[in-house]
Amino acid sequence: MTSAQPRSPFAWRGVLLIAGAVTLVLFALSGRYGYHRDELYFLACGRHLAWGYPDQPPLVPLLARAMSGIAPGSLVLLRLPSDLAAGGTVVLTAAIARELGAGRGGQLLAAGTMAASGFLLGSGHLLSTTTFGLTLWAGLILCALRLIRTGDGRWWLAAGLVTGIGLLDNVLIVFLAVTVMVGVAVLGPRPIFRSGWLLVGVVIAAALWTPYLVWQAQHGWPELTIGRAIANGSSGTSAPRWQIPVQQFLLASPLLAPIWIAGLVRLCRGEALRWCRAFGVAYFLLLVIFLVTGGKPYYLANMFPLLLAAGAEPALDWARQSADHRRLLRIAVVFSAIPDALITLPIVPVGSLHQTPIVAMNYDAGETVAWPTYVRQVSAVADRLPQRQGVAIVTSNYGEAGALQRYGSARLPPVFGRQNAYYLWGPPPASVSTVVAVGFDRADLTGRFASVQLVRRLNNQLDVDDDEQDAPVWICRQPTAPWPRLWRRLRRYG
Repeated sequence: MTSAQPRSPFAWRGVLLIAGAVTLVLFALSGRYGYHRDELYFLACGRHLAWGYPDQPPLVPLLARAMSGIAPGSLVLLRLPSDLAAGGTVVLTAAIARELGAGRGGQLLAAGTMAASGFLLGSGHLLSTTTFGLTLWAGLILCALRLIRTGDGRWWLAAGLVTGIGLLDNVLIVFLAVTVMVGVAVLGPRPIFRSGWLLVGVVIAAALWTPYLVWQAQHGWPELTIGRAIANGSSGTSAPRWQIPVQQFLLASPLLAPIWIAGLVRLCRGEALRWCRAFGVAYFLLLVIFLVTGGKPYYLANMFPLLLAAGAEPALDWARQSADHRRLLRIAVVFSAIPDALITLPIVPVGSLHQTPIVAMNYDAGETVAWPTYVRQVSAVADRLPQRQGVAIVTSNYGEAGALQRYGSARLPPVFGRQNAYYLWGPPPASVSTVVAVGFDRADLTGRFASVQLVRRLNNQLDVDDDEQDAPVWICRQPTAPWPRLWRRLRRYG
């Protein structure tokens, strides 16, 4: 059963104003603080272009390569694609609301609540797979809704193309595609599966994804290892499984929770949306999948464009009941946007960051400060060594390695890292007998070098509790095994 009711005109002017405001705010703040550790890693991956990496497909490294090629060293330009993607998500959220029957007011409310959400602002501030994943999920949801509502099988082509592009960004979008198709198989409308365009859409998505799958197969499927590591808490944004449903109430602001919850209820039980109840099934299937696999809480937050869009019209109907209701709705949106922006965007002066709870609430904020300071401190250790021949710097994570390559001088010894793609770009040559080891635990080094000496600990000089604060820096001499064997023992996927 599909919905043949005509849709309201799209509120282009208002929606574009909201989307443009989000993009401009993100652009204006994009140069504050500094690179995120992941952005430094994307820049490094962009210098080693490939169809895949242990932890990601090639899309974001390719964008990093393109942006840095236009303006090397420009953080503002590096983040421009993310600024635009965030604005695009706002537009797509309004378009989803229109597909679900919202008029002009509902479309604007959907766009406004998406723009005010901390998840959109935080992900849109950084060049990240999360940023584009959110936009592409919204795009696939829109294509699927159009397909289901109209029964026009040609929408399988658009869905296949968006899914294929999404798979070049992050594999998570395949879970959305599969769960929606399961929902349709259970609740209908099943006739859309009879379209010959379905196979063409699948072929498009598979063709775009295949080079990455081939790369993963050739390298022993490292992403599976990384997925298990994330589930076990190796990532800074990993969380216990029970936090996945709980954090949904925080990722889009607690004040907006009644809207997206109303949207979820409407998708599951609303008579007017009976035609797309498959999406209600998909949401709960995704929740189960991410609980079982130990996904990060923000994986499920990719459904917010749909949930906020579905909840916009009921929220507007409630607001129309009285002036007090209208006032409360405006307060909810405004008082979501302000704290969300303060927490997720670099508004507070970096020197005052330690006086706020921002880093405790937003892990990513702490990972964008003090990289040049850390590089100077590591460089000072390397400068103590009497000779540079046979010396290398080896880091425990890709953020340290990326920062040293971005900010280190030409005099710096060559840099190697043990984590993810950096592991594949190693090991150091056999001639290296002395290593400046950054961020390692003593247990990782003892027995693998004849001499292990702690020479200093990193200090960001901002009192910010980020991942590198107090990290040890060692001088290690005389590896006790050939570098290829030692490198395998030091490898870290996660």
